[in-house]
Amino acid sequence: MAIFDTVTKSQVQAHPMDFVNYCLGLQQHDVTFVELITPEQPTIEMHQADILIKVKLNGQDTLVHLEFQTTDSYNPDMSLRMAGYVIRILETYQMPVSSNVIYLRPDAGKKDTGYYQQDITGNRVFVEYQVIRLTEMDGQQVLETNPVGLLPFTPLMKRPDNLDAEQWLRRCIQVADNIEIEDKPAYLVSMAVLGILVYDHLTILDIIMGETMHESTLVEYLTEKATAEAHQQGIQHGEKKQAIKNIFTVLELRFKPDTIEIFIPVLLVYDDLQRLNQLLEAAILAESPDYFRNALELNKN
Repeated sequence: MAIFDTVTKSQVQAHPMDFVNYCLGLQQHDVTFVELITPEQPTIEMHQADILIKVKLNGQDTLVHLEFQTTDSYNPDMSLRMAGYVIRILETYQMPVSSNVIYLRPDAGKKDTGYYQQDITGNRVFVEYQVIRLTEMDGQQVLETNPVGLLPFTPLMKRPDNLDAEQWLRRCIQVADNIEIEDKPAYLVSMAVLGILVYDHLTILDIIMGETMHESTLVEYLTEKATAEAHQQGIQHGEKKQAIKNIFTVLELRFKPDTIEIFIPVLLVYDDLQRLNQLLEAAILAESPDYFRNALELNKN
């Protein structure tokens, strides 16, 4: 889904070295940032989520390639896709590349071996890349080391054994809210959107708004972002904003405003007008806010 591509890419663009240091497993003095590279069509065919970061690694120009995945890839298989990326990067930029695929969902990437192999005598091909499954990353360690770019991903990471899912989510939000960063609502939105991959979207947004002081600015930011996202995906400008407004007009007429405000950010996950129209019908028929909450859950799948 485009919203996850946008969020992951924005965090890497804002904090590239947090991702480089984790992928390379090096200390800051071993590698230095040079620039972000935007692959250009048709020279190198990469879809939107792909990111190239040029660094100096032990004095040598090197590219760090990041590929974020929410699900497994079958057509083509992920190993073949990654082999294609590596070969095209080498051909285009003619410098070493460290290629990494980062799986966001807990059930994704379990069978990814981290290499592509063709075993034909005289024509052998072997391309290796790093597989990173967020669900296997030590989330508490990330919270303690405080890499700003990685914190929005912590709800997806392995939590301490003594915390349940909601306690872990609350701890992640509290740490993120204490970060000194220019646009805090946008930063918390990134955590909210990524958290939707694992948690009930209303739960994560409810905790964010309950644990932070950014409720009004967060809602305002999300409403504008929903409109921008719709425009980026080719929906005629203004249509998605109007659809959201129609839904909330109906809900406000039927229920207390403070019980429905939390639904605004949730609508970020809907990419087309057909689903929004279905939600408008659900709003008209809703007997309670919980009824509409259930409609959101059913319509998301």
